[in-house]
Amino acid sequence: MSQFSWLLPVPVLLPLLAAGLALVLGRWPRAQKTIALVALTITTIVSAVLAAAANEGPVVLDVGNWAAPIGITLVADRLAATMLLVSQIVTLAVLIYSMAQSVIDENPQTPVAIYFPTFLILSAGVANAFLTGDLFNLYVGFEILLAASFVLITLGATRGRIRAGTVYVVVSLVSSAIFLAGVALTYAATGTINMAQLAQRLPEIDPGTSLMIQVVLLTAFGIKAAIFPLHAWLPDSYPTAPAPVTAVFAGLMTKVGVYGLIRLQVLLFPEGRLTTLLTIIGIATMLLGIVGAVAQDDIKRLLSFTLVSHIGFMIWGLALVDEVGLASTIYYAAHHILVQTTLFLIAGLIERKTGTTSLARLFGLYRTTPVIAVLFLIAGINLIGIPPLTGFIGKLGLARASVEAATLQAWLLLGAGMVTSFLTLYAVIKWWNLAFWQSDEDSQSYLSNTNVRPDATDRVKRRAEKQLERARQAHRSVAAPSQSASVLSRTEAEMGQSTNSRIMYGVVIGLIGVQAAMAIWSGSVWDYVERAAQDQRAGTPYVTAVLGEDGRGSGNSDEKSGGTKTTEGAPDPTAPQSEGGAR
Repeated sequence: MSQFSWLLPVPVLLPLLAAGLALVLGRWPRAQKTIALVALTITTIVSAVLAAAANEGPVVLDVGNWAAPIGITLVADRLAATMLLVSQIVTLAVLIYSMAQSVIDENPQTPVAIYFPTFLILSAGVANAFLTGDLFNLYVGFEILLAASFVLITLGATRGRIRAGTVYVVVSLVSSAIFLAGVALTYAATGTINMAQLAQRLPEIDPGTSLMIQVVLLTAFGIKAAIFPLHAWLPDSYPTAPAPVTAVFAGLMTKVGVYGLIRLQVLLFPEGRLTTLLTIIGIATMLLGIVGAVAQDDIKRLLSFTLVSHIGFMIWGLALVDEVGLASTIYYAAHHILVQTTLFLIAGLIERKTGTTSLARLFGLYRTTPVIAVLFLIAGINLIGIPPLTGFIGKLGLARASVEAATLQAWLLLGAGMVTSFLTLYAVIKWWNLAFWQSDEDSQSYLSNTNVRPDATDRVKRRAEKQLERARQAHRSVAAPSQSASVLSRTEAEMGQSTNSRIMYGVVIGLIGVQAAMAIWSGSVWDYVERAAQDQRAGTPYVTAVLGEDGRGSGNSDEKSGGTKTTEGAPDPTAPQSEGGAR
């Protein structure tokens, strides 16, 4: 059997177990942080091992020795391993950032005891969604991460977060109901929800029923991925949460939906239906998202709209129905997880430094915080797609796929992608100019020429300053016994904040370093995702790894001893012969 198959449950089970332990230790924040850090460090290492192992073929495990398609199957092929590894890197980075920032920086009343357990549950849900081999367990993964996100998005219970969280909850519940209906319809039509077996049975059912299943699941995944016209909830939901929460949401939540769309359109329905619809959706998502970004005067809302817009690039690759387009989608999804998370963390640094993310109130940051300016410049040009960074490589692959396809739809997608890239350039330059270069006088002139009311922005700034002051006081002694003790307390608090700031900067620099490494070794990374695309389009490696050569559900399990599989597709001859093999 595969020597790595036993690692498959670790990214799911370890964070769940750590979350329970952290919840029990709610009165000891330092213990909570240590548990969360150790758990996510281990899952990140495990994800890297699984990604390396998946390069030799899908790594498969039948949970509880119940062989597919009866039992729950975990599968790490190249696609799942890529998404899992990048998501774990981002999750670990955001955890370290949030440990340094502390969620009480924004509101001392925030219930920090539930933050780390909930964050770990979110990580487990994401990992489960990427590794599962059946539709219902994918639904369970969505529900795990959504339940955790409901808590995180309303953390602190401010009016804005409750309002945004209500919208987010309603939209998510609607999406989940549609997804569950799609799962039920799929099972009624095919008698299975195992994705490998569905790849075999869906082509055999009535075409009308098959199309209905595809449309229902496309709608469910489309809401989660925030594609047009199902995207309106996202720009109003993400910006209200604390900076680390917004960053991990922006990096991961929509990409889980994109992952579902890839499985749906390539593995389950490889015949290329709905490509015209996907073309329209991709173009509209790119253009409407970036137009919304250009019109924003708040950094977080601007980034939320660019997040929506660049989901359209991933839909572009899916609409082309070829290996280069699909490889570009996978590569771009990994790139976008990293760059979007980085940008939101930089926005958090700006908010921590100035007390606001309103572009109308920011000016001269290049002179006061040059490190933030440089970090944003690097991440911003990567989002634009300027060579030789990862954004350029992903967009180059999409452009190549359109040129090779040479159809009207391909040219329209290419044109929309070029327009979106130029408007992204404009939005980034606008942000840079307003936040980093403009003087105070320019800021006042900008206020007078926009619809932003000075009194409103002043109230926002005053409120933010008060919150920061309360946070500083929370880190100091409640009652100093003497003046010297008070001075010592303030000095210790300032030193602690300085250390925390360095850690936060280090996390952002580390994520940019990962992007740089992905660009430097772009040849190897591209080969990996290209082989992932080939496997997805062929379907055979995935199906054979899960179900076995005979395709009847025996998989790679030993007929007698249970359900642990090998990547080569043959029974383990060394396993003991005993009764009771699960079927």
